[in-house]
Amino acid sequence: MNPQPKTITVYEHQAIKISDKYSDSLTSDQLITLQKFHETTQPSYYSLVHNGIKFCGFVGVLQVGNLTIEVLPKIDRVAENDKYSWRKVLLGMLKRVGPFDVLAISATDLKLTPNNILEVYIEIFLLQVEHLLHQGLLKRYRKTEINATALKGKIVFGQHLKKNIIHKEHFFIRYTTYDKENLFNRIIYKTLKHIQNLNLKGNLHSKTRHLLLDFPEMPDVVVSESLYSNIIFDRKSESYREALLISKLLLLNYHPDINRGRNHVLALMFDMDLLWEKFVYSSIKRHLKEFKAEKQISKPYWKLEGKRTIGLQPDIVLIQGGSRFILDTKWKLPQNTKPNHSDLQQMYAYTKYFTSSHTVLCYPGAENNFIKGKFYNENSKNEVGYPCSVMRIKFDPKKSIDFWQKLICLQLRINFGNESNT
Repeated sequence: MNPQPKTITVYEHQAIKISDKYSDSLTSDQLITLQKFHETTQPSYYSLVHNGIKFCGFVGVLQVGNLTIEVLPKIDRVAENDKYSWRKVLLGMLKRVGPFDVLAISATDLKLTPNNILEVYIEIFLLQVEHLLHQGLLKRYRKTEINATALKGKIVFGQHLKKNIIHKEHFFIRYTTYDKENLFNRIIYKTLKHIQNLNLKGNLHSKTRHLLLDFPEMPDVVVSESLYSNIIFDRKSESYREALLISKLLLLNYHPDINRGRNHVLALMFDMDLLWEKFVYSSIKRHLKEFKAEKQISKPYWKLEGKRTIGLQPDIVLIQGGSRFILDTKWKLPQNTKPNHSDLQQMYAYTKYFTSSHTVLCYPGAENNFIKGKFYNENSKNEVGYPCSVMRIKFDPKKSIDFWQKLICLQLRINFGNESNT
């Protein structure tokens, strides 16, 4: 008998351990699996502590056998401890940025209140498959070579002579078929079969079973990063794009337990620093039209003879008129609310290499504030000349994501607007 599915919800940088006293704890079997997974996975989503694990700057869902661990973002010094609100924040941020725009489906389209982000992705995937079945699955031409007893198509004489010297009643033939057995449908079918093995709500499993009844059986396909990157969409296959994106997340982040066959691991985790950077950039592109925003501009910084050049790459560069502003985004606020030495040294390099008019460290926080600072001029101990400040954006998890995006741009407009040479 399979153990009952269990869900634990924690925040980033929080630890969970083996314990008999608390329901939100690990079993020794689950901890062993997580320890092995930690040894073989890069980047590390958590660190190992005594009798447990401690999460770092990654959020999302980690599923181990029948246990689902949901890791939510949490801003230090924001008192709000409503897990539903923080889940909404994570989904909202993912919806706004880059490759995660599959979440553009309205929440009203979802038939359930999700326990975690994994269930949201899976329900959107099932909605997409339902739509594909309704419009009719993609058909493609494919070539088949087979040693058959009936003549169909063309005889492949080299193979025919090699294989059928004795069996005169056989023909090695090649023929073309126009049907639904193609790469797109094979990946969708494999994902549906994979979802059956996950720890999910009963109605998601029920919906998956119904879709599999309507979906034609397909041969297996070996998935890899290169398989997905080589897929080319055209007018007929464009409707598969969002379903295949979620399929990629589910299949490439699944790690079967080949030794014991019980505690499979699915890691659908996102780096909050990278997510925050993309979120700030998308906010600027959406609401700060008077500035030109450029992302990940790199300049050569250092090179060892015979080795590759190391580049210097700020998060976001804002340009208006003759002024250039460097924005370096950080999700985690330092303990003493001051930038550490390595961050300041990095910001100084950005200032000098990119001739920045003003360089800013951008954090989310409990209050809106813009603390002005400056680097000393290297030619004088007394004179200061390079503005480098810290900006915090007040964050309320109960406010809408759109409100927060507008607030980020308002703070930038207020603090950079007067400095621009228009």
